[in-house]
Amino acid sequence: MMNIYQHFREDEQSFIDQVVDWILQVENQYAPYLTNFLNPRQLFIVEAIVRQYDTIYYQAFGGYEGAEQQRILIYPPYYEPTAEDFEITLFEINYPTKFSELSHGQVMGSVLGTGISRGNLGDILTDGQRWQFFVDARMKDFILMNVDHVGRINVHLEEKSFENLVQEMDKWELEEIIVSSLRMDVILARALNVSRNRAKTLIKDQKVKLNWVEVERPDIEVEEYDILSIRGFGRVKIGAQQGITRKDNLVLKIGIIDRNT
Repeated sequence: MMNIYQHFREDEQSFIDQVVDWILQVENQYAPYLTNFLNPRQLFIVEAIVRQYDTIYYQAFGGYEGAEQQRILIYPPYYEPTAEDFEITLFEINYPTKFSELSHGQVMGSVLGTGISRGNLGDILTDGQRWQFFVDARMKDFILMNVDHVGRINVHLEEKSFENLVQEMDKWELEEIIVSSLRMDVILARALNVSRNRAKTLIKDQKVKLNWVEVERPDIEVEEYDILSIRGFGRVKIGAQQGITRKDNLVLKIGIIDRNT
């Protein structure tokens, strides 16, 4: 287990233990195991660990190709997964579009405000007017009964088939940046085009989340597939290192999305 730990952050050890437990459950019961929705960093960790087992397989699905939040099905060799195995429901939000506007943060807040966990909620999609979101199918009746407002706007949820998916308006803008280190404040300053002090202030004022968890330390080092959510700025997705410059700086690929978080 120590060999697995050394490849990840210390604060990820409890999640690693959980992943190993899932795998052992599949091995012992010889039956598939379905996770909650996982963020890109968690998906990366699960995939890295499952690959160490010769007789355990996995598939990830979040309702559509390229989904950010996905569920993983871990299964033994005999099993053949189908889309239904992932138990995902798609809801569309019906609201008075002529008189109201919704935001990503409002939708997430209203759904999570019912008391469900972040792992029960998948991606939130919009084309600028229509809004949809994915949930754990086991939660759909509960969410139908408890989500009738987004912010102060009266809404009605309608279950949709995946064929009625909206064409997502928000797209990641990919670019390469040159940074002196992988410290969070260094990455934010370069990605958001703000000063290092401004980046530190955003973190200390609890306006930054790392994989949807608030952080207060600017010296945390980010890892591949981490997602940084910055209130008022949007989100930054950490990609792979592309190399090192002559001055020993890092060339890093990132994605940036401008969204009300």
